Amino acid sequence: MSDLYAYSAKTLAGKNLDLKSCRGKVVLVVNTASQCGLTPQYAGLEALHTTYHARGLEVLGFPCNQFGAQEPGGATGIGAFCQKNYGVSFQMFDKVEVNGPGAHPVYQWLTQALPGTKGAAIEWNFAKFLIGRDGRAVKRYAPQTEPKDIAADIETLLAAA
Repeated sequence: MSDLYAYSAKTLAGKNLDLKSCRGKVVLVVNTASQCGLTPQYAGLEALHTTYHARGLEVLGFPCNQFGAQEPGGATGIGAFCQKNYGVSFQMFDKVEVNGPGAHPVYQWLTQALPGTKGAAIEWNFAKFLIGRDGRAVKRYAPQTEPKDIAADIETLLAAA
């Protein structure tokens, strides 16, 4: 598949969301975890969402328990944690795998489209992928990249008509 719009994913609320709903928007896809040293990045992701959502940014969070078992909870617990601790209002999905044969199709596509410095595999929690308004993968960011450091790239894509 060549773009994000070919996929769907189950939200924390248990509903299947067709990612065609992101058509024409800039999208930031992130694999998240609630018990990771990088978990405070939720605040930065929410700041990006708050700043740019009205201009066309969608942040999509995909909890994953593949790295150090740092996302052990279920959908209800994940949602409550994100809301209580970081005020997350961007779209969160049900827990997925991002590596291996059970990787969610979105991550199979992303890692093929934008291999990382250590190959296609996701390195750790909070790897980030920026998707253009045309649904195509544009850039991959390391887990340690702070959300604020992606703002200039987001602004560039938002400015492109």
